[in-house]
Amino acid sequence: MDIESVSKNVHNILTELGEDPTRHGLEQTPERVAKAYQYLTSGYRQNIDEVINGAIFEEDYDEMVIVKDIDFYSMCEHHLLPFFGRVQVAYIPNGKIVGLSKIPRIVDVFARRLQVQERMTQQIANTLMEYLNPRGVAVVAEAYHMCMMMRGVQKQNSVTTTSSMLGIFNEDARTRSEFLELVSHDRLK
Repeated sequence: MDIESVSKNVHNILTELGEDPTRHGLEQTPERVAKAYQYLTSGYRQNIDEVINGAIFEEDYDEMVIVKDIDFYSMCEHHLLPFFGRVQVAYIPNGKIVGLSKIPRIVDVFARRLQVQERMTQQIANTLMEYLNPRGVAVVAEAYHMCMMMRGVQKQNSVTTTSSMLGIFNEDARTRSEFLELVSHDRLK
């Protein structure tokens, strides 16, 4: 990302808003915003192979593996406003497991892009299916969307929930119910 080019564009936006980008307090804002966007969109510049870094292991384990309450922060692609919340991820191995720290890192790869929550949820699930070939993957994301809270409908307490159920989680109601029961609690309060 070209920090200088983005900084110039932020400078122009500030001017269009009626601000003086050279006034004290705003002097460094264009560059700070550019660097913030560079970080907040770092998922575009990450490679899943490098994130997983070989941490897939052969293991004869066939019960549910769950990583709960993975915090994430993303940017709505429609308004460039943040949305944030938590993700619950489960998979049932089929001879392979992944290092547990890799699951939150996979979440971050997709959260740190201009995103919609629905797509992000599917991307996380599809990535785990592709790399692990498990019996199934389940992902549930819950988030607060600033585009709904600060503007538009202005509903401060609304939470958006999305899910992606693949393999046995989609095919077997008991497995899906077990996952949902294990991750159900008041996560965002």
